[in-house]
Amino acid sequence: MDAGKYPVKAFLGEVIEFGAVAFREGHDLISVEILLTAPSGKTRRISMPEGAPGKDQWLISLKLEELGSFSYQVAAFADEFETWLRNTQLKLAAGVDQELMMLEGLSLLERLGEGDSKIKKSFQEHKKILQDRTLTPTNRLAKALQQGLRELANAHPLRGLETLSEPVSILCERKLAGAGSWYEFFPRSEGAIKNKDGSITSGNFKTAITSLQRVHEMGFEVLYLPPIHPIGSSHRKGPNNTLNPADQDPGSPWAIGSESGGHDSIHPELGTEKDFQSFLQAAKEFNIEIALDLALQASPDHPWVQTNPEWFTKLADGSIAYAENPPKKYQDIYPINFDNDPEGIYQEVLRIMNKWIGLGVFIFRVDNPHTKPVGFWERLIKEVNQKNPEVIFLAEAFTRPAMVHALGKIGFQQSYNYFPWRNSKSELAEYLRELANDSADFFRPNLWVNTPDILTQYLQFGGKPAFKIRATIAATAGASWGMYAGFELYESVARPGAEENVDSEKFEIKLRSWPATEDPASLMPRVKLLNQIRKANPALEQLRNLKVHQSDDSEILVYSKHLAAEHNNGEANTILVICNTDPNSARETSVHLNLRELGVSGEFQVVDLITGAEFSFGEHSYVKLDSFTEPAHILKVLR
Repeated sequence: MDAGKYPVKAFLGEVIEFGAVAFREGHDLISVEILLTAPSGKTRRISMPEGAPGKDQWLISLKLEELGSFSYQVAAFADEFETWLRNTQLKLAAGVDQELMMLEGLSLLERLGEGDSKIKKSFQEHKKILQDRTLTPTNRLAKALQQGLRELANAHPLRGLETLSEPVSILCERKLAGAGSWYEFFPRSEGAIKNKDGSITSGNFKTAITSLQRVHEMGFEVLYLPPIHPIGSSHRKGPNNTLNPADQDPGSPWAIGSESGGHDSIHPELGTEKDFQSFLQAAKEFNIEIALDLALQASPDHPWVQTNPEWFTKLADGSIAYAENPPKKYQDIYPINFDNDPEGIYQEVLRIMNKWIGLGVFIFRVDNPHTKPVGFWERLIKEVNQKNPEVIFLAEAFTRPAMVHALGKIGFQQSYNYFPWRNSKSELAEYLRELANDSADFFRPNLWVNTPDILTQYLQFGGKPAFKIRATIAATAGASWGMYAGFELYESVARPGAEENVDSEKFEIKLRSWPATEDPASLMPRVKLLNQIRKANPALEQLRNLKVHQSDDSEILVYSKHLAAEHNNGEANTILVICNTDPNSARETSVHLNLRELGVSGEFQVVDLITGAEFSFGEHSYVKLDSFTEPAHILKVLR
């Protein structure tokens, strides 16, 4: 990446295809190997098979199974054995220079056996065969090959005229850095109570512990919490981002800071630091990791405004500039000016991060990182990960591609992305190809179906089928996917003129009636099934293996994920997803599959992991998908 300026990204258990173009003058053959050096320092030489014939391509897929920094080089060298074998077979078939080619072979085997007495002895046995004049040269060669000469020679090549590529670095991080399922809820809404007088008593970490059961039953691995810090009162926002809050309105969690403290403190209504630690421990018992929000901004009441006023932008009238993203205005938030005292700001943020890491938080969702200097993040992530390599940074960056990609290159392990706005078959096919191929070395997408800020028109007007379609695609196309609470209840009413829920939870406590996770009236059973399918099929927890196939219909999306047997304990795992992206219709069409990418040939059997039905499939097959009943097939190839 960028001529080696940044390491290629990988995660534990990720399968990566390594490729090279290698050639030489003339007609003699070459071999190509990859020299992969693990974080432990051990280097393996692995032969790279030839790719497309006639293109001088060499390809191999390898699974990285060690945390830390890898490096690799590609080695190309003259393959004297294969050159001799090819020439010998041609001349034997033509009936010319037959004994001469046997002599050439004997000379070559002598050199191949040098340096190791055991190997030399093996080659001596083959030399005897080539010297056996009771057999014709053709039979001598056939006998030697039958007894493993080719395999022996390829295992101990001479590697003459070897050349090496420049080394490339690969950073292999823990699995959740690249593959996982995320859920978001506001702790103040979990267990909140409406009192007889109409007021609401906030939920807290103690009441939210009960909600962990729901998150666990749906199968999520990461629970992301919006800011848990004290909320300012100056210019506090009321419901739906209004400027006239009532006394009981809680304000936006992103308006961080009050007389109770700042980014290193917990909102008093959520509980104490001890309560938060109990919440972390309860989540751990459910195998759920907690992700915290890192929002580098302040309310007008934040202690920084008094202790470090130089960290903010002062306007000509003497006031401090509040945040704006026209037409949106955030009068309750002061952005930090990173050009003023950059070292002081950096050290304070590092201190805050170390505080939460010390309490056991190792995942951070970073709010609007694209509005802060890229160099700041590069330094911070590098320093944090050097001491705590398990820490994961998720970039909440909905912005221009160049900035999004830059944040990935300088260290962000994951990022939000444009998935919410890619809804048609053509949009999704193009975007999924980009994510799996063009940017996978540096950009890890986390496919969120919704957020407190995003309720797309597709969800607003697509009805329940739209929710089922988006969850199905996000959970199977992405190695990581995410969902904000309320999605499973089909919350779809938007604030007029906005692309977010009416009565947004950002500005008020949300009282929801949560059904049992098996209640078919909600989307919870489908979400649970999707996460179960992901965990049972490791091909779905990869990104680079996604392949888009063809259908004759403009809204039937077809893609597959294949994990070869050598990367999955000897058993191939192949999933084929066929989804109707039109939430308002039934569609029927023919789908056309690239069987090589599925690892099959001819007709094959599949089981639908949604319905349990088994049937035959082939290169060209008919499907019908009614979005009002079931918009998708998730097919597992049976072997």
